[in-house]
Amino acid sequence: MTQEAKLLGEGFYWQDLEVGQKFKTFKRTITETDIVNFISATGMLETIFIDKTFNAGAIQGRPVPGALTYSIIEGLLMQTMVQGTGLALLEVHKKMLAPVVAGDTVWAEVEVTQVRPTSKLNRAVVSTRVDIKNQDDVMVITYDVTRMLSGR
Repeated sequence: MTQEAKLLGEGFYWQDLEVGQKFKTFKRTITETDIVNFISATGMLETIFIDKTFNAGAIQGRPVPGALTYSIIEGLLMQTMVQGTGLALLEVHKKMLAPVVAGDTVWAEVEVTQVRPTSKLNRAVVSTRVDIKNQDDVMVITYDVTRMLSGR
């Protein structure tokens, strides 16, 4: 009997999700290299990110751009939750709550808040709340995101 191999790492189809489901991402430590690569690629050459001697800011330590923290978590979600099933990022509402500095480890808790099938093409609009926390379980960013996911 020959069995077809299942694709590893495939994301969720909209039919796999229901309101109230929760997931956790893997953890990721943000390094100095991550910061340098991100600010170089994006052009976020703001003093607080490029001058280690800058001490006029409110954050102690080597600050991580909020956009980098968000992007790392979105990367973890791309590799797992929506890999191959995500069709579009439709809307994002973010709130920065606490600073992240080099050496912090971040992860996210994801809760499905809405699954709304569309009228055609076996797709659905799926909304989730993503709470990013650090190694001390302090919430650093929270955001609501709406995506279009494919169906089976």
